[in-house]
Amino acid sequence: MKVSTLCLGVALTIGWAGLQPGAANAQTSASDFEVPKTSFGHPDLQGNWSNATLTPLMRRSGQAEVLSWEEVEQIESGAADAVAEAINEPSDPNRPLPPGGNNPVCIDSGTTCYNEVYRDPGDRVAVVWGEPRSSILTRPDGRIPRLTPEAMGILAEVRSATTGFGAYDHPEVRPLAERCIVSFGSNAGPPMLPNYWYNNNYTIVQSPDAIMIMTEMVHDVRIIRLGEPEPLPDDVEPYFGDSWGHWEGNTLVVETTNINPQNAFRGVPFSPEGKVIERFTRESEDTFIYEFTIDDPQRYAEPWGGELPFNRLDDLVYEYSCHEGNYALEGVLRGARYEEASESTSR
Repeated sequence: MKVSTLCLGVALTIGWAGLQPGAANAQTSASDFEVPKTSFGHPDLQGNWSNATLTPLMRRSGQAEVLSWEEVEQIESGAADAVAEAINEPSDPNRPLPPGGNNPVCIDSGTTCYNEVYRDPGDRVAVVWGEPRSSILTRPDGRIPRLTPEAMGILAEVRSATTGFGAYDHPEVRPLAERCIVSFGSNAGPPMLPNYWYNNNYTIVQSPDAIMIMTEMVHDVRIIRLGEPEPLPDDVEPYFGDSWGHWEGNTLVVETTNINPQNAFRGVPFSPEGKVIERFTRESEDTFIYEFTIDDPQRYAEPWGGELPFNRLDDLVYEYSCHEGNYALEGVLRGARYEEASESTSR
C-alpha cells in the first residue's frame, strides 16, 4: 500500500489499508509486476488508453481523501442505474431541464447535460495505488489553491476586453474547444485530465527519441522529446507547450513550459514562468498511473496537482473530424445573427 504523504491522507490511508485486504492484494500484484520494455529498452507505455472516471477533479468539503468500498459501490451502481434508465426510457421532449449542479451523473451543467445515451464519462471510480480516491486532486482539501492577486487581475482584464461584445458576436469570443483548436477540458493537457463527457481516449507511440500522445478529442497530438532539453525561445508558445521527458527508473518524467496562455487551465492562463511536471508509471499490464504538478507562482498560491489511472482501452481510437471554422461554429454564429434579426423585426 502506498501511504499518502498528504497530512489528511496519512491516518486515513493507514486505517483504510488495514481494513481492506483487496488493497493489500493490489499492492502485492503491482510490486510483482514486471514493466514491459520496448525494443530499444525504455519502459513500454504504448497502446490505447482511457482516463475516463467517475471521480471528480475536486473533493467535496469534508469528504475523506480515500473512499470506502461501500461508497465506491454506491457511486458506480448509481451511475450505471442512470445510464440504464436513459437507455430504457424514451426521452420526453417536454421534460424540464436536468438538475445539474449536485447531480453526479449530469456533470457538465444543468442546461447542457447530454442524455446519458450519448455520454461516456466512465463507469469506475479512480483507484490509485490501490486506493479508491474521492478526487483527482491530492492537496489536503482536494481543491485548487487560491489564485494570486496577479492572476485575479488578469482574469479581470480578460473580462474587460470582451465587454461590449455578446458571447456569439464573433469567433474569437467562443472557447478554443468549440472552435476545434484544442480539446475540451484540458483533455490533451498538460495536465491530461478527463473531460467527463466522452472521448477520454489516447494513443501513445514511442521512439528512442520521442513520445507521441494523441488525444481522441479534437485529435490533439503532443510530442514529448527525450534527452537533454533544448528549450524553445520564450516567445514561442505552442498550445500544449514545450515538453521534454526523461526516465527515472520505470517512470517517465515530463516537464512542460512555454504553454500558450490561450490554452488556459479552467480559465486561468499559464504565466511565462509556469510549468507542469508529469509522471507516467506502469502499475500493471492494464494500467499506468498519471501524476501531475502545476507550478506557477504567478498564478497560484502554491504548487498543486493530482493522480489518476489510465486504463488500457481494448478498442479503437477513432478520428475526431473537428477543425477550426467547420460548419458547427458557423451554425452557432449564424443562429445568433438569425435571433438578432428576428428581435429587430419584432420591434
